[in-house]
Amino acid sequence: MTTDTLLPALAARARAAAHARTPACPCGAATLADRPDATVVRHAGTVAKAHASDTDRAELALRVTAAAHLPGILVPPLGTTPVDLHGRCVTYWPYGTPVDPDDPDAAPWEAAAGLLARLHRAPAPVTLPPMRGPAKAARAIAGLRAGAADHPGTAPVLRAWAALPAWARGEAAMPDTTTLCHGDLHLGQLVRHPAPDGPWLLIDVDDLGSGVPAWDLARPAAWYACGLLPPDEWTRFLSAYRAAGGPAVPPDGEPWPALDVPARALTAQTAARAVTKAVAAGRSLDEVELSLVDACARMASVALPSPRG
Repeated sequence: MTTDTLLPALAARARAAAHARTPACPCGAATLADRPDATVVRHAGTVAKAHASDTDRAELALRVTAAAHLPGILVPPLGTTPVDLHGRCVTYWPYGTPVDPDDPDAAPWEAAAGLLARLHRAPAPVTLPPMRGPAKAARAIAGLRAGAADHPGTAPVLRAWAALPAWARGEAAMPDTTTLCHGDLHLGQLVRHPAPDGPWLLIDVDDLGSGVPAWDLARPAAWYACGLLPPDEWTRFLSAYRAAGGPAVPPDGEPWPALDVPARALTAQTAARAVTKAVAAGRSLDEVELSLVDACARMASVALPSPRG
């Protein structure tokens, strides 16, 4: 299914859903994302999302249902049953105001941490499949092997990946199978709902499931370890998570024994995607991408403190 076919059809679905909610809504659709794993269209206050073509419909329905039963943590869906559109599962959501990428000083680290802590402490409202973080990381590594095998940055990424325990590579069950996790936490997964000034809530349930809660802290932890996130922002995030009773790390003391494996996995995943994209575009790695590859090289030379899996 090509974008030229899917986008107009998805825009029509979004328009119909928006008018069903607010008949007098101002018309005009906007494409919020158009990637192989997600095409997202907004029409007034309604968002229609076409999920990846290989999405399991039954698992997605469970994840959407969970979001409907976690008020104040996740944006509630406009319905819990995915519909079909040209072979893609489509879900509907209310629009929320995203984080402003041009105002880094206003990044809602405390809100993100508090939402994660609440999610990690919440009982799963339905039986969910495993959180998909490790599986997504494994796909990024597979893409690196397939698309950039000869790039000089590939070898250190693969060495860092190989040193991880099997669960972090998506090759074995996770050591925690009960904690509710988001699976793909970054600031793009927060919106204010109701728009424009409502409280911050989490979006994107594609990776929601049971697993190791430290995975949800791993991206900011990895950015901090790579020098890409200022220490004060990392401290704000970690302190807020602990203050909210988050179970992923001890309430005080050194957090890295819990964070080390997920942070390494996220670093390898992000570096793999960076190298793959650079090769596909026929360009050199930029400064940030080089720092990720360099971090992988350092990781491979430092043993994990307590291997698991």
